Amino acid sequence: MTWARLTRKAELRAKAGLSRTATARDPQAVDLAGNDYLGLSRHPVVLKAAAQALADYGLGATGSRLVRGGTPEHERLESELATWTGAETALVYSSGYLANLGVIRALARRDTHLVIDAHAHASLIDGVRATGLTPLVAPHNDVAYIAANLRAGALVIVESIYSVDGDLAPLAELHRACRDAGAILLVDDAHGLGVIGPRGAGGPADAGIAGEPDVIVTATLSKSLGAAGGVVLAPAAVRRHLVDTGRTFIYDTAPPPAVMAGARAAVGLARGFDLARDELRSRAATASEALDLPGVPAGGVLSVPAASPQAAVDWAAACRDKGVAVGCFRPPSTPDGTARLRLTINAGVPRHDFDRALEVVTACAPSL
Repeated sequence: MTWARLTRKAELRAKAGLSRTATARDPQAVDLAGNDYLGLSRHPVVLKAAAQALADYGLGATGSRLVRGGTPEHERLESELATWTGAETALVYSSGYLANLGVIRALARRDTHLVIDAHAHASLIDGVRATGLTPLVAPHNDVAYIAANLRAGALVIVESIYSVDGDLAPLAELHRACRDAGAILLVDDAHGLGVIGPRGAGGPADAGIAGEPDVIVTATLSKSLGAAGGVVLAPAAVRRHLVDTGRTFIYDTAPPPAVMAGARAAVGLARGFDLARDELRSRAATASEALDLPGVPAGGVLSVPAASPQAAVDWAAACRDKGVAVGCFRPPSTPDGTARLRLTINAGVPRHDFDRALEVVTACAPSL
């Protein structure tokens, strides 16, 4: 591949409205784009715990968990995550992305039948690709289709709350289908953990399937917990297998101890943040009504259709110019080839700022 070819590809992406830019965030903008659902990333209890661990252990972990990188902070966090979510064990990773890649690759064998929802996140898709197997891509949230195409030993891969459209997976029904067939259900709970379920314990807990021996859950620590890292919540045999064979765990430097300490403090807070979850749901319902969106949001993700990729870019830019940060999702981030704004609710944003931001988003909407 020549550099000229790369330049040509960039020109074509720009023409289609698919160019992307990495920019520093504006600290003054009202946040309707980040995933800090409960406003914990700057909570004083979280910052104090992280600062103490920073003083105790230094900036980085200095090695992998199997060499020198493990600390009591990693182990304490894993224990509290497992207790909170009802899982037998937990294993933390540097990111949710690595957790998904690692667990799918580690569990798949040559003959494993992989079934993945058509709206699954890119990290789940990449985890499937890493296996070298050809998956069955199931129509979105179609339990009957999945049930009709299962066999013993299959691995069914879904999200609890889908990251682009914000809709809820029928986890209880999917689990029944998997159990009937002798299959395993893998749930990415990135947008559910801390947001839904009893005491914020997540999508599987909300569906009554947490801790089941045929359910594996992954999540990120970077959304409702306001930290960084990922986790696999699973039976002890799965954790043992990942520690022994999981490449994205074995060969990766451990997450910084200060981040683990901050995340553990966030877990303690999140378990008692029912009022913040109520506020999040109230704001999501208000935003859904103001933007004339169908249904009631399951969590803090709202998907707002745009006429084209360029229309989404222009809409997001207009909001940004007026001091409101929103997400702009275009192919290939969108599962169906369409474009939209994605609004995420942060219960830590003052209510009057949220209401003003919602007015800006509505006023900046392009004429169709």
